[in-house]
Amino acid sequence: MRTLLRETAQPVAVVTALMPPSGTPTPSSSDHQRFHGATLSSFSSVSMDPHPLVAFSLRVPSRLATSLKEAHAATHLPSHMVVNILSAAQAALAVHFSQPDLYPNPFSATRFTLTAEGLPVLAGALGALSCKLIAGSWPLHDLESLESRGGKEAPVWDGEGVASELFIARVTRVESVVPLEEEDGLRTSPLIYYRRSYATTRTLYPGDDNKT
Repeated sequence: MRTLLRETAQPVAVVTALMPPSGTPTPSSSDHQRFHGATLSSFSSVSMDPHPLVAFSLRVPSRLATSLKEAHAATHLPSHMVVNILSAAQAALAVHFSQPDLYPNPFSATRFTLTAEGLPVLAGALGALSCKLIAGSWPLHDLESLESRGGKEAPVWDGEGVASELFIARVTRVESVVPLEEEDGLRTSPLIYYRRSYATTRTLYPGDDNKT
């Protein structure tokens, strides 16, 4: 399965969120260490109607997974995160946010703006979606207990291999993205992950916008 999926191109996105709060809930634009971001290994649109939903998985344990669970517990927040869909000009940014050792200043060399909730929107992205989790997460290492556990916390993974959790979120707003000054033609093309490398697309045959 792994070999087959390497032959299938995947969109590349970076999720940005806030670290668990430890003071005032609204960060300032200079408080970079309260922001966190990570490149997703899987991201997809689940539905458009009646609710626009997206989904992705995260390896656990991770700071981002912890941050999102903390945000979900704060039910008053209108959005928990931003999904930044990267352009073909941002391969270096995808590599940057895939590194495990970015804390405490993952945004020190990254240009961004803030949403109304104070969440980072990466400059130059193809697009950005503010999202609100519909639930905490689903443990993909414990499928048998998903129906029975209800709202209980997932058991901690102590087996071999890598554990992942599934997150599903409702899109609350499409954000405006600030363009980069040095942008070129790659800005309007998507960044994709294909055969373990970053790439982009080219048109082989014009599609029909009326088809779904």
